[in-house]
Amino acid sequence: MATLTLYGIANCDACRKARRALESRGYNLRFHDLRHDGLDPLLLGCMVTDLGWDNLLNRRSTTWRLLPESIRTSLDRERALELMLAHPTLIKRPVVEDAGQFFLGLADFPSIP
Repeated sequence: MATLTLYGIANCDACRKARRALESRGYNLRFHDLRHDGLDPLLLGCMVTDLGWDNLLNRRSTTWRLLPESIRTSLDRERALELMLAHPTLIKRPVVEDAGQFFLGLADFPSIP
């Protein structure tokens, strides 16, 4: 079975749930902790290409709410990418990568009903 990469945060409930679901279905899984393993611009660019920056940005996160209002209201693609690189917890989780294609959450992942 294919090896998937799950991007998330170790203490995130949604990431743990996704991890268990994928492992129980027999997927080989590599977990990439965005806090500890980091995020490089190339990887973020691939995620944004597949998912869109507006979909990937987690506006419900604590990190988002702590940003100054002026940053949150004057946001464009470039500024959003800068913010997500500086604060990987601004990325919605989990993100699943299968053969170079990215999915946001398991609901979008085609092999999980």
